[in-house]
This record gives sequence, C-alpha cells and structure tokens, in this order.
Amino acid sequence: MVTLSAWGNDVLPDTVATADTTVRLNRFQQFKEQIMQRIQDKMNEPWDTIRDGTYWWRAMKHGKVDLTGKTIHYPRFLRFAWKTYKWGDKAFNSYDSAFVVGTGKNWKLMLKSMNWVDTYSGEPVPNSHIFMHSNLTSNIGVQLSFMAVSVGFTMGVTDLIHGKGKSKKLDFSFTCARFAADAYYMENVGTTTMYYRHKTDEQKYKGSIHGFSGLKRMSYGLDVYYFFNNRRYAQAAAYCYSKYQRRSAGSWIAGINLQHRDMKFNVDEFPQVVRQQIPDGVLMPRFLYNDYCLMVGYGYNWVLSKSWLLNVTLAPYAGYRHVIATQHQDRASSFSINMRARMGAAYNHKKYFVGLMGYADIHRYRTSDYYFVGSILDFTALVGIRF
Repeated sequence: MVTLSAWGNDVLPDTVATADTTVRLNRFQQFKEQIMQRIQDKMNEPWDTIRDGTYWWRAMKHGKVDLTGKTIHYPRFLRFAWKTYKWGDKAFNSYDSAFVVGTGKNWKLMLKSMNWVDTYSGEPVPNSHIFMHSNLTSNIGVQLSFMAVSVGFTMGVTDLIHGKGKSKKLDFSFTCARFAADAYYMENVGTTTMYYRHKTDEQKYKGSIHGFSGLKRMSYGLDVYYFFNNRRYAQAAAYCYSKYQRRSAGSWIAGINLQHRDMKFNVDEFPQVVRQQIPDGVLMPRFLYNDYCLMVGYGYNWVLSKSWLLNVTLAPYAGYRHVIATQHQDRASSFSINMRARMGAAYNHKKYFVGLMGYADIHRYRTSDYYFVGSILDFTALVGIRF
C-alpha cells in the first residue's frame, strides 16, 4: 500500500522527509545566528567610557573586562578575589611546560558509561565459606567540569527504562597541580549470585543461589591526596582531561581516605539449607563501619604519542576502622588495610577527547566474629568536548 500511494507522487516520501529536516536545521541555524547577532550588537553599541567608580560594571556588560587594568576602579572584594585566584593559580597549579601544558579551555562536558561489579568473600562461621558477586551494573550519565571543579551524576540503565532507583552515583572532584580531592556517594540494590559451602563432622554442603536480591550496598567517602612531583606529573591529564602531558613522568602520592560503608543482607532470602547450617545469631549481619586511613601510592603517565596517554596508579591505604553497633554484634574497632588500583587511557583530538578507565578498590574486614574481603571493580568509558 505504501508503494502504490507513493507511485503517483512527484516527490518520494524519503525525499520529503529529508527536505523537512533540512528546513528545520536551516531555521535553527537562522535562529542561532539571530541570537548571536543580537548579543554582538548589544556589546558593540555606544556606551559611557568615563573611568569612574561604576565603569567596571559597564565594561563587564560590554565584554571589555580587564582585571589587570590599573586604571579601572574595581570593588575591593572583586580585586581581592582576582588577586587571590592569581596567587592560588601560581602557587598550586603551575607546571613545567616541557612536561605539562594547559588545553586552553575552561569548560568540559562528558557523557559517561560506568560498569561495575562488586564481590564479597568471607567466613560467617568456622568451616564455612560464602562468595558473592553482583550482576554487572551499567550506569550512564553526564559530568560537567569548570577549570579544577567537576560534578557528575550517573544512574542505572534499567532505572531509566523501569523508573526504579536501584543504582546511582554522585561524584565531585577538585584537581590542581599540587593536590586533588574526590568525594562520592553511591548506592546499589541489584541481584547477586552466591556460592556457599559448609563442612561439618558428618558431611559437606555446597550450593549456589542465582538472582539473590537480598543485598543492599551504600557508601560515601572523601579522598584528599598530594602529588610530590607536581611540576612534571599531571593526574588531570589522564582523568580530568584539563591538561596535556607532553613527556612521560610519575609521582609519589600521599593523602587521607575517609569512607562510610553500609551493607545489608536480607537473610530471609537465603535457602533453608544455608540457614540450617549457620546459627541465627551470626547469619551474615549488616556490615556498617567508617574508615579513617592514610594513603601512600605512586602514579605514572606514559605519553604514547601526541594524542594518546596511559596512566597507572597504585595506592594502598591503612588506618583505623570503627565498626558501628548492630543487632548482631557489639561496638568494636579494628585495623583497616585496603588497596586501590587505577588505570586510565586518554585520547585527545583538538577540543574532543575519549577516555577509558579501570578501577579496583579492595577492602579487608575482620573482627573477632567475622572475616570477609569486599571489592569494587569498575570500568568507565566516556567521550567529551572542551569549550
């Protein structure tokens, strides 16, 4: 029917659709040009150039601001803020130009795809072992950066389809030459796969649960770390895309790590055979604790070509772990020792860039009653533009 209807037309349907699209694009381009022309006309129209106390405001409205001008009477606070920024930029964000140079752009917009798996392996009671891993969680989102500050938000792909908030992550970062700070909030309520075994004097039990949905994870934290070789090494080149690393270099890294972690298990969803073999009082409680750690590591940037950069960073961290009281165990504190590894590849082409990042964070948890090792394995791909 479509073919017969189109047979008598002078213009084929595909041609008409293409023409309509071209018309809409032309209208959008005309509208954009009109707006830009109005802005340009507004800035170029005659204005009072007398250098009095309000000249700076009139100059700002016409795009003629020059904070270095000595004949412009800026307000004291504005002048102070400008001088403070210049001092901070020189003191904390200066590089050896033979190794690191700026991109010439202050803004960056990125589209991100994050994919991660978290695992847990432990011994709830003697002669038993449980291993769990989540299904692959895929998040998509955006990240916006201005100079050293970056804010991003991602949420699960299935959440967008079904409207259920099962996975989300919010992160904030500040990165300059001398130091960097990262803050994040993450929660994940997804299905996992559990493998378990238990040995008694009489027999052994072994089995698995696929699609176990009784685990909820939430965590937030803050990392602040200092780069010792900050004149020649730019971590921002590999993970923030605000610098270009021109020659290979590395740096020792030291800082602090603060984390809050909360993992809740719904034991009612365990198989009966598991619940029979593990006493009710110790059946996989809620793990809720805070970590206060010192971090020491090393990062290295390999410049593979004019466009390609590869980074590897290893940073173990250890300190004080405060276990918060739950219904299953008394208040306790213990020694915290963990490991973090990071790898990033960046490709730059003029104002565009592509990034690939791998991340592993491994936590060891031990008290007088429980022992387990948890980890988060993350892979992120992104594309972005500088402007």
